[in-house]
Parts: sequence; C-alpha cells; structure tokens
Amino acid sequence: MSWMVWTLPTAVFFSTIAAMLAGMTAWEVISPSVERKGFLPIVTTRGDRLFIGLLSAAYIHLAVIGFTSLSIWLALAVSVVWLLILMRWG
Repeated sequence: MSWMVWTLPTAVFFSTIAAMLAGMTAWEVISPSVERKGFLPIVTTRGDRLFIGLLSAAYIHLAVIGFTSLSIWLALAVSVVWLLILMRWG
C-alpha cells in the first residue's frame, strides 16, 4: 500500500485552502452575498470570485513553472495580489 507523504508545504497549502473555505462559509452564513458585476464579464458572488481566483492562481503557478525560470515565490505573490484584486473589484 502506498501512502501520500505530507510535507510541511503540502500541509500548509491544503490547510490554507480549508481555512479559506471555512471562512467563506462562515461569512456566507453571517452575511449572504449578493450577485454583482465587477470587471469580470459575468455576474458573480464572493464564492464565485474565490473559485475563479484559486483557479487562476493555479494557472499562474503552472505558467511560471512551465515557461520561466522565475521563483515560485514570485508566482505566489502575484497570485495573492490577483486574488485580492479579484475579490474586491472582480
């Protein structure tokens, strides 16, 4: 039988995603979101923008790893800034 090896970065990554989902769930229960149109070409809720942000962060990381020799930490910084912009004005 093969077991997945949980390194510290992997545990931090999945713990952060779980905390974000738990926080968004609590926020939704306390204050239900209203659909709105920002700079994205579709009407979205907070959850939609979080999903789009996480998905685009994955693509940013893949692009940095696949096409450049830049540090993965730069991809993380760009992804965090993009997620914040998307959540606020998306």
